[in-house]
Parts: sequence; structure tokens; C-alpha cells
Amino acid sequence: MIKSIIKSIVAVLFISTVTGCSSDFLDDPKPKDSISPEVVFGSKEGATSFLSGILRLQRSTLINDEASGLHSILFARSVKGADLIQKQIWFGSDYDYQVYLSTGTRSKFSWRLPYRIIDQVNNFIQGVEESTKISKEDKDELIGQALALRGYYYFQLAIEFGDAYLSNQNVTFPPIYTEPTTIPNPFSTKEEFFTRIVTDLEEASSRLRGGRINKSYINKSVAQAFLAQVYQYMGKWDLAKKNANEAYGGNILKVLNAEDYNKGFDTMSATEWLWALPQSADQSVYYKSHPHAMMDHIAVAYHGTFINDGFVKYFSPTDVRNLFSNFYEKPKGDWQEYVTSKFKFTFEADLPVIRYPELVLIEAEAEYHLGNERKSKEILDAIRLNRDAKAKATSATGTALLDVILLERRKELYGECGVEWFDAKRLLRGITRTGNHRTVVSLPAQDKRFQLVIPQEELDARN
Repeated sequence: MIKSIIKSIVAVLFISTVTGCSSDFLDDPKPKDSISPEVVFGSKEGATSFLSGILRLQRSTLINDEASGLHSILFARSVKGADLIQKQIWFGSDYDYQVYLSTGTRSKFSWRLPYRIIDQVNNFIQGVEESTKISKEDKDELIGQALALRGYYYFQLAIEFGDAYLSNQNVTFPPIYTEPTTIPNPFSTKEEFFTRIVTDLEEASSRLRGGRINKSYINKSVAQAFLAQVYQYMGKWDLAKKNANEAYGGNILKVLNAEDYNKGFDTMSATEWLWALPQSADQSVYYKSHPHAMMDHIAVAYHGTFINDGFVKYFSPTDVRNLFSNFYEKPKGDWQEYVTSKFKFTFEADLPVIRYPELVLIEAEAEYHLGNERKSKEILDAIRLNRDAKAKATSATGTALLDVILLERRKELYGECGVEWFDAKRLLRGITRTGNHRTVVSLPAQDKRFQLVIPQEELDARN
């Protein structure tokens, strides 16, 4: 576990010029790496600066270009599916399923980043709770955001290092920390871990309201979106439905804008974006901005990600998401035959984490599992017709309807959040690559490669 350093909040110094903070920060000379908790938690503004620093940690580079921020974790999942093809550069080992060493980059980073954020969140919660200068209403908003972050990052750890919630393998789960400490806690069980996740997120949702500074911060809708994802993963469909619907507001057409789909996915002001990692010219991770830096083949970037030819065939010519081309004029069947123009790379490109269409499709899947196929198809077709005016109404029933929903999730979210791999893991399905893949992989359901190994550095810290 990353050590708690409440008096060394470099992130506060880094972000304070963005959010503004109390002049107390400047009144007296202090060491550059030390700001007293009394100052940080002496006002809502000071605490918000600390929170902004934690949010900035989500884009931090801890190892290298494929181990830089939450977006790296999500993109690694994307290339482990069957829809994308990754060149043998950054993320090439993820695509090749060669990331299962306890000393490897993927295990170390996917463990370090969540725990670094969780550690700072625990410091933050303690500081806000103990503050006598922050009002109860403001404490609810601040602690609500922190709890949502903690629950979300524990969920990422569960996805990466645990077996699926519906699996009966019951492997050891990561340790749980809810307060600052430098002493390693014992490993947990699956039930303990998910109880913590749900408890944090439900409390966050109850504390939060609708307002926020911008879409990089967390409000009630974001917390509900986290809950929708968690309950979907757990197979608790009534709760997944409720939270997904409330997160997007229940009006599907209001949160969809097909005209934005071909504009580069680079601005969090877009109608369909709920939560994002923001960037600007002086606050950028530059060439570590994935998926954009990998999937944009026009800008000066990596040009590292290609599209499976079988996946391309799922898109009709009139689907606004059909942004594929044989950019390099490769022969039919070549693994570099297709690229997409979905993502536009610049240093200022914002990075999407959750968009409303995902929540709409969670609701559609929930209705299916609850036995409401008519309602499920109604919700599903609202997205399908928004994306393709010539789409025909869904006629599938039973498991075929579920397959249509899962395919729609892939078509809508490819490159963004590893949706195909996520769905295969949670539903105890496999992944089979066909067509023009550079590396052919057949992953059976519940294969051990659906989870990373605990990093050796964590085990060594316990000796």
C-alpha cells in the first residue's frame, strides 16, 4: 500500500492555480513539499484543491506510456478483446496476453494507481471529517465525491485482480483500506470486497447532488453510473436498471447526439459525455493520451491500433459509427487493413470515461435479464435508430436478444473502456479472435488470463 503522506500533497500545489484557494496558502513561507492539514482543510476551497489533485492523479504516469492513468487500464482491456488489433508497441503485450508476470508492468501499474488514489482519498476523508471550518452541506459534497472515487477504484481492482463476481472460483481479493495507514492490511474475500464497493458508492450517491465544477468532478449522476456498472457486473439487475436510468435521467433522446460521433471524441462538453479526464495545453499527458494517441492514424502519434475485419462487417454503411477505412491500402485480410477515425489526437484532447449511451445499454440489458424483453428492445432500438436511421427494429428474443445487446455495446463503445472483455468476464463467457488478427487467441470462460497476478512488490512489502 502506498504510504500516507498527508503533509506532502504535491497535487494541491499543482492544481491550486486552476481551482483557486485560500490566501492562507501564501501567507507564510513553508517547505515546498509541505502544506499543513489545518490549511488544506481550513476551507471548502482548500479541500477542493486537494480533491482536484486526487482527480489529477488519475492521469499520472507511474511507469511508462502504457502505464499512465486510468485511461491506460481501460485501453489495455480494449486491446484484449476481439475487436481491436494492436501493433507490437505499447499495449502490444496486453493484446498478445503476455502480461501475467508478478513483476510485469500491467500488474504493477493496475495495482499501484488505484491504491495511490485510494490512499489519498482516505487522507482526504479524514481531513474533511475532522475539519471544524467546513459546513455539513459542503462535507457531504466533498466526502461524497471521495467515497465515489474510492468505490470506483476498488471496483477497478476487483475487475483486474479478482475472479468474476458470478464465478465460483473465489480467489483471494486485494486488501481493503478505509483510513490512512502505512501497515499492510490482510487480503480480503470477494464478498468483503464488493460489500466495500457497494457501501462506498451507495453512501456517495446519498450524499451527492447534481451540481459540480465540470465533468471531471463527480456528482450524483456519476456515482449512480458507477453503481450501475457495479450492479451490472454483479448481476443485480433491478439495481443496475434503477441506477442506470437515474444516472442518464430517463430521457434517452435528450442524452444522445449522433452528430457528435464523428467529431473526434476529444471534448468533455459533448452532450453524451458524463465523466471524463480533462486535458489542456499545460495539463496534458501528451502521447500517453489513450485511446487517441494509438487509434488516430492522421495525427503525429503512435498509429498503433487497427480494427478486426469481422467487427467492421457489423456496421451498416448508414451507421454514424462506421468510421473505418483501408487507410494504408493494405490487401484484404491484412491485419493492418482497417483503421478508425473515431478518436482525434491532440495534446488537449479530453479522455472519455463514461458516456450516457453505456448507461442506456445497461438499462436495456437489465430489462432483458428481468424478463422485460419488449421494454429491453424499445430501449435498445432507441440507440440503434439514433445511430442508423435505416436500422430495422430488433426482432431477436431470448439469448439472441442478449447477444444483440452485447454487440451493440461493442459497436457503441469500442476503444473506450474495454467493453467486450468486461462483458466476457462478468458473464462467464470466452473471447475468440477470428479473421485478420495479428495474434489469434481463444480465451475460454473463466480462463485465468481474465485476471492479473498480484504484483511481487506487494507481496515483498508484507515480509
